[in-house]
Amino acid sequence: MRLLESGVDPATIALWLGHAGLQSTNVYLHADMALKERALARTAPTDVRPGRYRPTDQLLAFLQAL
Repeated sequence: MRLLESGVDPATIALWLGHAGLQSTNVYLHADMALKERALARTAPTDVRPGRYRPTDQLLAFLQAL
């Protein structure tokens, strides 16, 4: 995870660990929330104000009733 967080490509990590393919390496690469948020931040449209989604009380009540 430290290598992945530092920006090292998963294919490079697989080679360093001696794995035959990325499937073997992916088992060990558990992305933490900060890494996920950084990835999502890179996909945000430029014309949208940054921020987190806040569901309405009505939506939360509906989901809790499921």
